[in-house]
Amino acid sequence: MDIDVQSFAAHNLRRRPEPLETGGFVAGFDPSSPSPYLNYATPLPGIRPTSRDVAALVGAFRERGLLPRLEFAPDAVPAVEPALRSAGFTTEAVHPYLVCTPDTFDAPDSGPRIEVPRTDAEFAAVDAALSEVYGGDAFPASAAGAARLRRIEAGGGAVRFVRAPDGSCAGAATCSAPAEGTAELAGVATRSAFRRCGIAGAVTAALTGTLFARGARSVWLEYEGEGSRRIYERVGYRPHGTRLYMVLGGMNHAVTP
Repeated sequence: MDIDVQSFAAHNLRRRPEPLETGGFVAGFDPSSPSPYLNYATPLPGIRPTSRDVAALVGAFRERGLLPRLEFAPDAVPAVEPALRSAGFTTEAVHPYLVCTPDTFDAPDSGPRIEVPRTDAEFAAVDAALSEVYGGDAFPASAAGAARLRRIEAGGGAVRFVRAPDGSCAGAATCSAPAEGTAELAGVATRSAFRRCGIAGAVTAALTGTLFARGARSVWLEYEGEGSRRIYERVGYRPHGTRLYMVLGGMNHAVTP
């Protein structure tokens, strides 16, 4: 599964507005924002990068004024982490990931009503909710953010949300279009006023079922905390591996659009 996840990560970055491949790495750049969470790279499975390969990748980030940053499944590319550390990269985070397959999938019998955003106002409401939950400094709500969500929905991925009583978004999540037989579910977010209402599990199940219906053989997601893990396991997600985030020092995280 690590190979599938890593192959997917490389394919997914090729979908970015400005993808770049160099020395066995795929970088995905988004000119609408300098955020390091939208501009990063990943290695192709099995590569053994040289110091020159890493230097070329770093140069691609530096010339754009961006923080050199990578996300990858280390077990799929065992030679990459040592090469990056030799170049001065350090660990930003290590996240475990879970995988759901049609055999383990268990959709709830009931729960909050799940909707598909259609209008500009609905996409903006979902973007605002994601920004609120994940921190406005790192993910500020913006027209560009709403447009990215619309591109996910239009490009074979999916965005699902639960409407709050005032018409805004109570909670939401997204799932990428499948590639290499798998898809990534991300951004599961419930606003604080609507927690413990089953929203996270409901949107996770809705998105997972949607991607299986579109032909994905598996869906994976990263999680933080035992509470989140239990929610996803109830839907049918099971532990599989880890993803490593690495950054090169010397530049501040640029997150303002």
